[in-house]
This record gives sequence, C-alpha cells and structure tokens, in this order.
Amino acid sequence: MSNMSLQGYVLSSQCPSRQILERLTSKWSVLILRCLSQHAVLRFSELKQHIDGVSEKMLSQTLKMLEQDDFISRQVYAEIPPKVEYRLTALGQQAAEKIAYLVYWIEDNLEEILAHRQQAQ
Repeated sequence: MSNMSLQGYVLSSQCPSRQILERLTSKWSVLILRCLSQHAVLRFSELKQHIDGVSEKMLSQTLKMLEQDDFISRQVYAEIPPKVEYRLTALGQQAAEKIAYLVYWIEDNLEEILAHRQQAQ
C-alpha cells in the first residue's frame, strides 16, 4: 500500500498523519499552541513563565518540532542579546483553534472525569 492510499487512515501504523498527530498532541505542544493562541507573540522566557513545569530543554525541543511542522514561526532579531519571538502560523492558528475545543470540553467535564477517576481507584 502506498503512503497516498494511507493518508487519512490514522489507525494504520504506516499512516503519515499518525506522526503529526503524535507530535501535535504531546502535552507540551498542546500547551505551547494554547499559550501562543492567547498571546500573539512570545519570547522563549515568556513561554517558559506561562507554561508551568516545562523545562528549558523540553520547551526548546518542542518549539523546534512545531517550527519544523509549520505550526509556529520563529523570528530572530540581530540584537545583543539576541531577541527571538515565536508566533503561530496560519496552520498553527487552525490547530490551536481545534485544540481549544478539547481544552474547553475538558474544563467543562473536569469534575465528572475526576469523580469517575476517584471511584475507579
């Protein structure tokens, strides 16, 4: 089966969309996209301040991955010290909008989910 015939069949281990789904829905990717959707432009240190618990290494790795996949853009200014800004691309904005629905759903159902989790223990 060719990759083209697998496109869109995320349940197949060979589907190219599976890798994007995995990268896009990682915890840090979701939080970075969410953060940038609420703040048009942020610097690395600002992202780190807004996203509680993320290490510099994980933030850096996730930003690079999101840039490779064209979800965010990175603007470097020739200043001393160097100034780098991150913002959502059009594709990133679309993804962030979809993720926002999931975030809202989780927030709306959080009590029920936590109650069920506690009952299951």
